[in-house]
Amino acid sequence: MLGTVVSLYRYPVKSLRAERLNHADVRTDGFAGDRGRALFVSTPEHARTGKTYRGKENRLLHTVTAVEAAIEIAQRAGVTVDAEDAAPHYYDLEPVSIVFDHWLRDLETLAGRSVDPLRFRPNIVAASAPQFTLMEHALVGTRLHIGNVALDVVSPITRCVTPSYDVATGDPDPALQRTIVTQRGNIMGVYCRVAIPGTIVPGTEIVES
Repeated sequence: MLGTVVSLYRYPVKSLRAERLNHADVRTDGFAGDRGRALFVSTPEHARTGKTYRGKENRLLHTVTAVEAAIEIAQRAGVTVDAEDAAPHYYDLEPVSIVFDHWLRDLETLAGRSVDPLRFRPNIVAASAPQFTLMEHALVGTRLHIGNVALDVVSPITRCVTPSYDVATGDPDPALQRTIVTQRGNIMGVYCRVAIPGTIVPGTEIVES
């Protein structure tokens, strides 16, 4: 037993604020309703015209929930964006991400302060069992059973600049970013694919097989 699920999240609009879930409907392509919409740049000759407008481009996107608020944030930066529905999701790489508090504590020790797990936009935040000491790379290739759901761990998650932005204010924290890059190899969390769909609720044990 590696740990237990503490909290579950989805992100209805890619790059906007998280929605905490009482239960997650886990389908073969990820959490139902996760990253089902995204903002696309329509400003002519912009570097990302026709591509998604992300936290990398604007550190305030993660602070809002409504598309209208995000569009206004983009407009203040001189960028026109349009919200588009996905078919069915807008993922960077894999559908499910997990962060264990063991890894967060490692980062907090290195950084010398507490770190909000939502900086890393996880689907699952887990409390580690006392005997769980593995780092991210060591879980790659394993299968995790969470209730009736099975997830295959595919890779560690290489991070961009967005974890350095405060999730409530958008304020940058370059010192934290340097710590993640230089002390943790720019890694936090793991990506998973869904092997067996089902339902996850907080408090469910996470078992490796």
